[in-house]
Amino acid sequence: MNVIQQAVVVALVVVGSFFLLVGTIGLLRLPDVYNRMHATSKATTIGAASMFVAGFVYYGPQGAGLTSIVGVAFLFITAPTGAHLISRSAQKMGVPFFGDDTSWPEEKDEPGSN
Repeated sequence: MNVIQQAVVVALVVVGSFFLLVGTIGLLRLPDVYNRMHATSKATTIGAASMFVAGFVYYGPQGAGLTSIVGVAFLFITAPTGAHLISRSAQKMGVPFFGDDTSWPEEKDEPGSN
């Protein structure tokens, strides 16, 4: 491994650690499920993706490196889907927003749903 490759791996791990820390702090400190879901889905996705890319740079395009890239693709597909399902479930359970300034948009009637 050359010096540039080592520097890229270190930079990606540092960036990933920072975003994972921000997501963890958001999970612990934000007031309601919607804000916590947002912090964890956005920040930790970027943090985990950065760690996966560091693995790809470290191991190369075969073996564990290929697994890392597949992990990034899987993460980018599942994280927004999971966050959406959590927020919809919280809405259907009647979990209120923190504060009074926010509300859900009114749902439009779908055609054929009378």
